[in-house]
Amino acid sequence: MMLSPDQAETDLSWTQSDPESILNSLKSAGCTSDEPTEGEERVRCRSDQPLSREEKRRRRRATAKYRSAHATRERIRVEAFNVAFAELRKLLPTLPPDKKLSKIEILRLAICYISYLNHVLDV
Repeated sequence: MMLSPDQAETDLSWTQSDPESILNSLKSAGCTSDEPTEGEERVRCRSDQPLSREEKRRRRRATAKYRSAHATRERIRVEAFNVAFAELRKLLPTLPPDKKLSKIEILRLAICYISYLNHVLDV
């Protein structure tokens, strides 16, 4: 966030350094502080409106359980992707046969090989 020359730093709420003025602004906005539990202070804002769909989604995605499940799904997806490329690599003729190819090289070689096989079948 950039400050315009005519905007004073004292106008911004995030620049307040006085803890009492920050608490007063939270209380005036309808936010209350619950009793701290296990060294953790919780601040909750009361609002008349229920959470929006986007806000619910953001909160659900922020949980450790959701992140862990997402990471597991991503690992499985990447593993399947790598296995598919390894199987495709086994089917492609290359010289030398044990040459390590990148994924884009495997795809380009597969396209050329399919074109060649189509040409052989057409003749």
